[in-house]
Amino acid sequence: MPYDNVLEISDLSVDFVTDRGVARVVDNVGITVPAGTTVGLVGESGSGKTVTSLAVMGLLPTKVSHITGSIRICGREVVGLGEDELSNIRGADVSMVFQEPRRSLNPAFTVGHQIGEVLRRHEGLSKKAAHIRAAELLEMVGIDNAKRRASAYPHEFSGGMCQRVMLAAAMACKPRLLIADEPTTALDVTVQKEMLRLMKELQQEFDVAILFITHDLGVVAQMCDQVNVMYAGQVVESTTTDGLFDDPRHPYAEGLIEAIPDPYSKDRKLKAIAGAVPAPWDWPTSCRFNQRCRYAVPGVCDAHPVSLHATPDGGTVRCVRSDELELRGLA
Repeated sequence: MPYDNVLEISDLSVDFVTDRGVARVVDNVGITVPAGTTVGLVGESGSGKTVTSLAVMGLLPTKVSHITGSIRICGREVVGLGEDELSNIRGADVSMVFQEPRRSLNPAFTVGHQIGEVLRRHEGLSKKAAHIRAAELLEMVGIDNAKRRASAYPHEFSGGMCQRVMLAAAMACKPRLLIADEPTTALDVTVQKEMLRLMKELQQEFDVAILFITHDLGVVAQMCDQVNVMYAGQVVESTTTDGLFDDPRHPYAEGLIEAIPDPYSKDRKLKAIAGAVPAPWDWPTSCRFNQRCRYAVPGVCDAHPVSLHATPDGGTVRCVRSDELELRGLA
């Protein structure tokens, strides 16, 4: 059955039990990923990006976390599902590529065995048939001598090749949604470029939607159609990629753009956002960015919680001064 949106997150909140008590690390998040598109989720470390993705996959530890809100994958609500039902969805409808592939691959099994596990679980293939298909998938993601390398172990692969193995496993059952959690962070520039090109090719071939999690706005510009900017557990701006770079509406989005290095400018100094993302137990009760914001007005920005509101271009923003500020993009 076709769906306009393969992922619909609404009012998602995630609480963790910590040494300081219960802390909310994701707060009332809403994200939509239309079929066949790439949607970016950006922000500094500690913004809640990875926790959001793990909630979608049902991979958060149930003993110390609590999820409220709604997560719909291909029209099916997954919040509240048991482990058996989630296991039927993972790898089939939605797959994930993690930031550190070596930590995601089991060193005790060959890569062909690990890719084949997905095929045996969801497509009922025999061990031999799964191994043959695993070699085909390795060839698909650009690994030479795929038949021989399918019998190799993860330690025999470079970091970039391990990430290709992870991508092969993720795409084995042709999922409708791929979650990529900073998949190029540990790769050098050349390998990163090849990885992004490969993901685009696979997206076109399999018509898969991608939720791309990153802190690199350069990658966002290459990969994404739409962008959600997260800060301190909240989405603070949602817009198109062109809208983000040409006409940012939130001061935090402007700060991220200004921090992009410009290799062609000798005079432009690299700018940084003062301070750091606060810990969940230190979140302000008003605008969470106001303590780092150069546009903050005392008595206004620190007075009340700030809700998302619509922008003229069809996006949303969480800033009480968004209508009056003229923020700088790359245009």
